[in-house]
Parts: sequence; C-alpha cells; structure tokens
Amino acid sequence: MPLQRWQLRTAAGLFVGYSAYYLCRSNLAVAAPLLIREFGSRGLDKEVMGEIASLGVLCYAAGKVVNGALGDLIGGKRIFLLGMVGAVVATVVFELGQGVAVFFGAWAVNRLMQAMGWAGLVNITANWFSYRSYGKIMGLLSLSYLVGDIVAKLALGQLLTLGVGWRGLFGAAAGTLALVALATWLTLAPTPASVGLPDPPTNPDSLFKDETKAQQTTVLLGTYFRSPAFLLMLGLSFGLTALKEALSFWIPTYLVEAAHLSESAASQYSALYAVFGIASTLGAGYLSDAWLRGQRGPLLLLASLGLVPALWLMAQPATGLLLPLVLTSLAGLLLLGPYSFLAGAMSLDLGGRQGAATAAGLIDAVGYAGSTGALWLTGRLAERQGWGAAFLALAGLAAATAVAALVFYYTQERRPRQAAAREALAAVPAVNL
Repeated sequence: MPLQRWQLRTAAGLFVGYSAYYLCRSNLAVAAPLLIREFGSRGLDKEVMGEIASLGVLCYAAGKVVNGALGDLIGGKRIFLLGMVGAVVATVVFELGQGVAVFFGAWAVNRLMQAMGWAGLVNITANWFSYRSYGKIMGLLSLSYLVGDIVAKLALGQLLTLGVGWRGLFGAAAGTLALVALATWLTLAPTPASVGLPDPPTNPDSLFKDETKAQQTTVLLGTYFRSPAFLLMLGLSFGLTALKEALSFWIPTYLVEAAHLSESAASQYSALYAVFGIASTLGAGYLSDAWLRGQRGPLLLLASLGLVPALWLMAQPATGLLLPLVLTSLAGLLLLGPYSFLAGAMSLDLGGRQGAATAAGLIDAVGYAGSTGALWLTGRLAERQGWGAAFLALAGLAAATAVAALVFYYTQERRPRQAAAREALAAVPAVNL
C-alpha cells in the first residue's frame, strides 16, 4: 500500500537523519581528553570541560521549549533540516577555534540548533503514524540517537587510531551531517497530505481533541501545566536525562583515567553504553505495549532503582578493565530504554498529533536543564575529588528519580486502572439466583 511504503520511507529518513545529528554531538565527548591535553595549560581541565558541556545543554534545553512549539506550529521538516544546517556551521566554527572562549560559544550554538532535531522528528511521526503504534515507532526511532552515538564513537575513535586530531574529527562530522541534510531535504515528506495520502488516526484520549484550539501556543502550554501526569513526567525527565547526559559525555574520559585506556580505545569501548541501550529501548517499547498494556511507570521505576547500585559500584576504585565495561553496559541497559519513553511514546500519548512536539520539547527542556547541573557537577567532582565522588552523586540522583517514578506509577497508572476496573464491575447487572 502507498501509505505503508511512505511510512517506511519516512521512518528510515528520520532514523538516518537523527542518527547523523550525533556526529556533531558525540564528537566533543570523544575529543575531550585531547582538548584537555592540548589546552590544559590555558585552563581547560575537566571542570571547565564540564562547564562547556553544561552551557551547551542549557542552550539545548532552551531550544527544546521554543522548537517544540515551533514544530507543532510551522511543521517538522523545516526545523529538522534547519537544525542540521545550524549544527554543521557551529561544528566548523568550533573546529577553527583557538581558545576556550570560542569553544564555549560554538558549542552553545551547536546545541541550540540541535534542539530542533527531535521536535521535528516527533511532529513528523505524529503526522505519519497511527496512535496505536506510537510505542513501537517511537521505540524504533529512539534507537536513532543510540545508533548515532555508537557510529560516531566507533568512527571517530577509528579516526583517532589513524592519527587524525580532534580538528579532523570535527571536520569529518560536519561534512557527513551536511550530506545527510541534503539527502533529507530531497526525500522527506512532512505529512501524508503533502503526497496525497489520508491522515492516520490520532489518539482519542490525547489532551488535544480540538485541532483548531491546539494550534494556539498558550492553549498548548496551559493544558499541559494543568495536567498532573505531565508535571510528574517533567520530574522524571529531570532525573533520567541528567543521568543519561552525564554518563554519555563522561564515560570516555572516565575510561581513559580510571581504566587507563587510550583515547581511541576509550571512544570505541564507550559505545557499549549505547549498544546495550539499543537492547533496552527495543525491549522497553515491546514490554510497555504488549505486556504492560501501555503502562510505562513500572519500567521507569525499575530503571531508576537498578541504577543506584550500578553507579555505586562505578564509584569504587577500578582494578582492571572488565568491571568498568560491565557497569557501563549495565547503565545503558537499565537507563536508555525507559528514558526514551518520556519525549517519545509518552509525549505522543499525551499530546497526540496536535501537541506531541510541544510535549516532547517541554519534557526534554526540563530534562536537559537537569543535565546542565549534572554535567558540571560530575566534572567538578571528578576534577577535585575523583570519579568516586562523581558517581556517588549520580547514584543519589537515581534514588531521587526512583521516588518520582513510584509516584507516577501509583497515581497515574495503577490507581486509575483500579478505579476503572471497579466501575466496570459495578456496571455489570446483578444476577438473581
């Protein structure tokens, strides 16, 4: 059928496009040990590197707020492409930089532009796919950032093995993303109507059943901030995104300093975090749709609780390579699948076709605001007190997030379903014997 062929084409285009974004995002984590070595005499240590990453995430969070609403108002394809072009330009500026000030500015602009990517993806997905497949399609598309992270770290790590410096890494990343942007512009359709096809059904339980009202930004924001479920999702996003960003950024440097790997080996081994995240994302999407009947809370709770002992073990002194790699893999397995629910299936569940990109943008914005502090604090603690203190702080954050996950599950999933079951039972006519 034409619709199914276009859905497959759209999903593939979004997957490749968003994966390519990560070439211009993971490159800083890969290059961090090299930058610290080259510019350490000018004050670029782990604490300052954490500040650069934190400023970037703060700009990313701000961009999420604006670009989520923008995606719903002007269309996903436009901001998806604009984000790619902006990231390419900022990456080239960083590559040409000669000091810390340029690095701060270029990375901030890069992350601000990259905030357009996910908002565009969510908007296009909400237009092309039925609400009945949101968990599956967003689980699949959420793999794009994991695949992008894996490919970036393996490829850029291989370039380091070949003797290419950090500037070469940035140039290769920018050039590849520019080519993907061109291909996306030529092949991606924003909506079924743009190619003469009917729209798929949207979720009847979304917050936006009135399509005309949903086009007003004030209505979108007001509706969300009156929703207890949405407010709890913001708290979950704060914790899980902070953990995800801190681990993703600092694992390569951690493996260099704690496990005594070379920069190229650390880059490639750090991809295990995302490799196991792929299994997590596929498994979490299937379990929530097929076994848990759309409930996401149990998996969010399991992830948060499981991360506490894993991060505590990472805080202990490493005596070899095996344990750091096992724990890095376990962190990806526990965290990345449940994390993907928040700005993915849960945003689509809540916002439907009219407000999903806004929901995803707001949820991600709060999450990346949390990441700003986590990235800075992890770098500061690692620089001043060692990696043990840094990972203990992250374990505390995981414990706090588990509390929020428990509240979300009980108040938004378990209790409403119990109430619905009691009402259904009460509606059954009594049988006189």
